[in-house]
Amino acid sequence: MQILIVSDIHANLSALEAVLSDAKPFDRIWCLGDVVGYGPEPNACIETLREHDLVCIAGNHDWGVRGELDLAEFTPDARRAAKWTRDQLTLSSRDWLQSLPKRIPPQAGIFTLIHGSPRDPIREYVLNPIVARINFSFFDTQICLMGHTHIPIVYRLHAGDSAAAVQTPRMGEPMTICTERFMLNPGSVGQPRDGDRRAAYALLDLDRRTITHHRVEYDISATQKKMERANLPARLIRRLTVGA
Repeated sequence: MQILIVSDIHANLSALEAVLSDAKPFDRIWCLGDVVGYGPEPNACIETLREHDLVCIAGNHDWGVRGELDLAEFTPDARRAAKWTRDQLTLSSRDWLQSLPKRIPPQAGIFTLIHGSPRDPIREYVLNPIVARINFSFFDTQICLMGHTHIPIVYRLHAGDSAAAVQTPRMGEPMTICTERFMLNPGSVGQPRDGDRRAAYALLDLDRRTITHHRVEYDISATQKKMERANLPARLIRRLTVGA
């Protein structure tokens, strides 16, 4: 079975469609949250995801848009985009966002799916090996898949170490799932922040027991033009060009 792992789509339909096309064939999607926020096409992204066999959890922007997270915690640009998104959502999209949980039972026996961190699924960013090491104590499965930072990365647990080992994944190179525990971030589909503007995702092959990170080009200018027409913040539009 092939599972497409995506996170932080952020209402960027052009990026999502490029990922779906590039990743084919796959059997299921695991989405790690933040389907909406920032971008110009929240309803279309939700509808596109729901056409597939899908497991999806909530992210902080999903929570912010549905009113379960105080938008005062957001940056001014993110707050403005969240308020705009609320006004655009159809009733169906709103109900679907409301249904997203922040935690779900382990998937395929060994995978925990989280948006932020196992310790704080909505808010906490796992940005360094020390925070990663602490968070290994907050999930029981072998592997944790997480989003939120918009950066592809792998943290591995080595017994006795005070910090987790860090690995920057090589695109297109399968990583074998052995017996060690690790935390993995596939990066962001709709708003990368690692200096690479291409959409990021990962593919899990359950039969071969491998996970492979990927990047794919998409029509950034098309997304930017839609954001301009929606009068979304200029900084959010510009940052797509550089992936930061």
